[in-house]
Amino acid sequence: MAIVRWILLLSCWPLWLATAYANPFYAPPPPQEDAPVFSGDAELGFTRLSGNTDSQTLIGKMRLTWLTGNFTYSLRGEVRNVSKGGDTSAEQYLLAGRERFELDGPHYLFGFARWEKDRFAGYDQQLSAIGGYGRQILASDIHILSLEAGPGYRHDRLRDHGNYQLPVAYTALDYVWSGFSEYADIQQEMSLEYTSQNITSRSLTALTAKLNSKLSLRLSHEIKHNSAPPDDTSERTDTTTTASLLYRW
Repeated sequence: MAIVRWILLLSCWPLWLATAYANPFYAPPPPQEDAPVFSGDAELGFTRLSGNTDSQTLIGKMRLTWLTGNFTYSLRGEVRNVSKGGDTSAEQYLLAGRERFELDGPHYLFGFARWEKDRFAGYDQQLSAIGGYGRQILASDIHILSLEAGPGYRHDRLRDHGNYQLPVAYTALDYVWSGFSEYADIQQEMSLEYTSQNITSRSLTALTAKLNSKLSLRLSHEIKHNSAPPDDTSERTDTTTTASLLYRW
């Protein structure tokens, strides 16, 4: 897996950070027989309160996917910004590239690189590169379940506390239940990253309801837990609950 290629790709996309883009856990699912060579989706959630309370919240996500032979590539990014009374209380950016290579049977190899910056999490930035093996446990019209695991590397840059180079042990699952409704599905993504410094767990639960062939309404709840965050961070767990519009093409 060309992990280094993804790291170089991420370094060439600084303009993405000035716009709004979206969140990654796992290798893309296997493409359907009639899947287009190039596709994507964009998600936007925005809340504005004025009067006695003056605050606004913006969450923007985007994913691009393209197919080349047995490879499925995806490029995803995310931005989150929360301000209250003119002061920023949350500011997060994330950008990641992934690839999946289909093997015979329900097996695949994967690799991804991910860059994160969270102004209020104690890290100036984090860069991760992980690769490994995955297995497609279920792949029906109703249930899709993938499990994957592998080793990796993470570079943590802490504000005023130096840099850390950490080996990572990674495991994750991705489940989609399309039998919930003819026009809706439920998705559950989870991952764990083990290092000598901490354990980072992530969870995304989402209900997506189709409004038409391209537009959907999505309700999602995300949890990120760091077992040992930097000393200047007050909380170990961040949660985000979002109602947003999702556009697919």
